[in-house]
Amino acid sequence: MSFDPEKNAAYASEAGYSNGYDHQNGNGIGNGHRKSSIPGLKENNVAVGEAADLYGDISDAEHYGYVARGLKSRHIQFIALGGTIGTGLFLGIGTAFANYGPLSVLLGYTLTGIAIWAMMQCLGEMAAWLPLPGAIPQYCARYVDPAMGFAVGWNNWISASLTLCAEISAAAVVIGFWNDTINQAVWISIILVVILCLNIFAVSIYGEAEFIFASVKIVTIVGLLLLAFIIDLGGSPNRGQPDGQGRLGFRYWKSPYEAMKAYHNTGNKNTGRFLGVFSTLVNAAFSYGGVEMVAVAAGEAENPRKNIPKAVRRVFWRILFFYVLGSLAIGVTVPADDERLTNGEGARASPWVIAVSRAGIPVLPHIINAVILTSASSSGNAFLFTGSRYLFALAQNRQAPRFLLKCTKAGVPIYCVLITCSIGLLTYMTVASSASTVFGWFLTLTTITSLFTWVSALIAFLGFRKACRAQGVQDSDKPFVAIWAPYTAWIALVFFSIIILFNGWEVFTRGSWDVEGFVTAYIMVATYFAFYAFWRVFKRTKFVKPAEADIWTGKAALDAEIWPEQIPKNVMEKIWFWIA
Repeated sequence: MSFDPEKNAAYASEAGYSNGYDHQNGNGIGNGHRKSSIPGLKENNVAVGEAADLYGDISDAEHYGYVARGLKSRHIQFIALGGTIGTGLFLGIGTAFANYGPLSVLLGYTLTGIAIWAMMQCLGEMAAWLPLPGAIPQYCARYVDPAMGFAVGWNNWISASLTLCAEISAAAVVIGFWNDTINQAVWISIILVVILCLNIFAVSIYGEAEFIFASVKIVTIVGLLLLAFIIDLGGSPNRGQPDGQGRLGFRYWKSPYEAMKAYHNTGNKNTGRFLGVFSTLVNAAFSYGGVEMVAVAAGEAENPRKNIPKAVRRVFWRILFFYVLGSLAIGVTVPADDERLTNGEGARASPWVIAVSRAGIPVLPHIINAVILTSASSSGNAFLFTGSRYLFALAQNRQAPRFLLKCTKAGVPIYCVLITCSIGLLTYMTVASSASTVFGWFLTLTTITSLFTWVSALIAFLGFRKACRAQGVQDSDKPFVAIWAPYTAWIALVFFSIIILFNGWEVFTRGSWDVEGFVTAYIMVATYFAFYAFWRVFKRTKFVKPAEADIWTGKAALDAEIWPEQIPKNVMEKIWFWIA
């Protein structure tokens, strides 16, 4: 099964794009080349066609401009590996260990990781076929129902905006590890300005920043995994001292410690352990939030037919090394009853910092704290990008004001970036209120919106597969095909739906009713369906029939583009091209 470029070129020819654009030689092919004054567009009919297809007509494309494909292969690959990984993995996971135990956390992150992998396979198939800015809202509107596109688009924008606040808040708190005398509002302001600057000038600047941030996170995680292995085998500096640790093995999984804590007083320990595992799923969902960013960035990626499938395949390694092995490493080096996991302030509550402190390594906590700060800033940077692109996608769907389509000469949707960044001002709430309380609100709200994003992507995928069958598109015609689909799509869909439905289960237990807890657990559920019902009634939309689903608009222009083949000249280049 392979992607047939000649067959897809035929699709492009039928759509009127017989003359493509040669990115290697930088000119049009044949007589099809034409100059264009559209900001952010390459000077060729292919790019003009891509914008005109999505905007509705060429005059709109000339007026508003369009995003630029400025994300190189290495940007996309490193975004897939380390992008959006922020405080959930480095800070939030500590509370889960304290409440549920190491084995429960490992199971929770592994099960959620399997569902995430399945979802990303499905999303990758759609993004490789039709890489659009914002992606998910457009897929839902095209393949399922325009009302779902409206609901998931605004839901995603709210999610990205709130996560931006959560990550900026966490970054400001982490700085307090070194200096807690300066008001947090100062750090919030600095971080906001830096993130805005990385997003407002050109997508290539954002890509370079994420490449550097992701590199730091990848190197750190690999180093921490090796360090955890050494500490677990008894290689910590304090091993010979009276209060040293010695060889740990799985000491913290055995009595008197508990590998699986009974989370709720149910009267049955096994039921309590099950509830503990289930509760880790919500925590894991927050840590995995933003993993779909590869598809969101597909509309601005160079050679998306090649780079998006490659990036989607890398998500497996991200899940394995960052989350599964990461949670295992923490579980064998930090006991779940360490008071710092729940009572520590800021980065002092990070299980990674606690692990190296217990091992008697004095300098590493400062280094890890710096990485946590980098990760939080990087994640905030990524969510400003994704939030602005979701808003841009809504404008393309005519479900948001059309002025949001305006792009700078560098291809940046300027108003989308500025409006999304303005939501980051909510972060100042953490200065007046308890930072941990506000962060908890943001965590719960963004977790549910992320789950709805994934559910919507899976439903769109099922509609996409039906549309492909109805319109005669075979798997061999696609540049990437999801493994074991559609079975994995259905399994992941049920898994995420269960978490959404029961994420606030604790407020329904005897004596645990809490209005605030109920609202934070389910307000985004109500918001999503309110968005859907509003657009469904207001525009009187209907479910899209598979034979009428639009799987073509914008594709012909992309198929006509010719990207240079990367040919390694030596062994080092061969290794680098494989990595990035």
